[in-house]
Amino acid sequence: MTDRQEEARRHLQAVAHEVRDATSRGAADAAEEREREASARKGALFLGAVVGVYVLYLAISGQMATFVAALAGVRAPWVVGAAICFVWYFIFGVLAYAIAVYLDHDSPVGVLDLMSVEASGIFFGNLTPMMAGAVPSQIVRLTRTGLDVGEASATQFTRFIMFQLAVVLFAALMLVAKLSFFFEAYGNIVVLNLLVFGVHLAECVGLFVICLCPGLVKRVGNWAIALVSKRGWLKDRAKWDQMVNVQVDEFSQAFKRAARDLPSMALTLVVTMAQLACLYMIPWFVLRAFGRDGDFLECLAAGSMVQMVASAVPLPGGTGGAEGGFVMFYQRMFGPVTSAGFIVWRIITFFAPTILAAPLLGLTTRNRTVSIYERVQRLKRGRHGGGGAAVRIDPRKLLRRK
Repeated sequence: MTDRQEEARRHLQAVAHEVRDATSRGAADAAEEREREASARKGALFLGAVVGVYVLYLAISGQMATFVAALAGVRAPWVVGAAICFVWYFIFGVLAYAIAVYLDHDSPVGVLDLMSVEASGIFFGNLTPMMAGAVPSQIVRLTRTGLDVGEASATQFTRFIMFQLAVVLFAALMLVAKLSFFFEAYGNIVVLNLLVFGVHLAECVGLFVICLCPGLVKRVGNWAIALVSKRGWLKDRAKWDQMVNVQVDEFSQAFKRAARDLPSMALTLVVTMAQLACLYMIPWFVLRAFGRDGDFLECLAAGSMVQMVASAVPLPGGTGGAEGGFVMFYQRMFGPVTSAGFIVWRIITFFAPTILAAPLLGLTTRNRTVSIYERVQRLKRGRHGGGGAAVRIDPRKLLRRK
């Protein structure tokens, strides 16, 4: 066999190996997507049952007449303002992704793709316990833009870490600013919220440990897997082995790559803080819609506490935690219209976004030859009347990504 034939044979073997890998990854992705969709359907049925429970509770408790009367007096402009806040929450979420994509000058991901990614997080996150379906669905959506799994995971993991850090930082700022208010208004019940905050803080610290000390995490993880496996408590050891020995490294490498550009990470954190502020200020708008007044910062602080309580409940939409948290922190502000206020708040922040996110899942950018970076540069050149050669994405790079 000549050298040329041997080289051709090795090339064909490599291509066949890549095809087998791509096929197996595609099959795995399809299976995971079917599993997420099944989980989302179950979540939708569960939430439909929750709505029925809301109505039944109002009827049995005798609050239905009060609820209807309260809704009849709602001031529509304030409800529209609350809805606009959630629109800005969505926009800031897309912008946080766009910052990461902008840094990759030839990334094929477009704005419509990022809108679909953010919508995917809202849809699958709201319909799965503790938003477990959000991150995997967003990674899959990013891979459909032409990014490989590593690039998509890097973008998503960095976004996830910044979001978790922003949640903890925002809550910490609110606790520092309004701790005396919380104890005066709610008494020792705030201790429960401090415990929830401590859990979220521990999760955030754990993420940074994984990112910065992957070797230690793998050693501890493998020891735990071996111990649990010996006792027969582990059904799928291969899955956990892959998570500890592969995904930990990917998670760490993705974070370290992003950390090289600290200004962009800081900007992402600021944008995410603004995103959370848009979500937490919605109860203030709902309060004004019912003709009641309240301190804006107190509403913002209470909103962050409600979110932390709801996210700790292992049910779709934080059901149970959202209701309990809202009553706990907003009843003194809403008074007799608490039930009506909760329903309006829940519609704006949960039910409507889940329904409206579904049509956005199919959004896709058609022109992938011009990156977000290049589009921004064109806007800058147009604003300053400058010229300069346009930098277009080499189609061969798109093929290599796929």
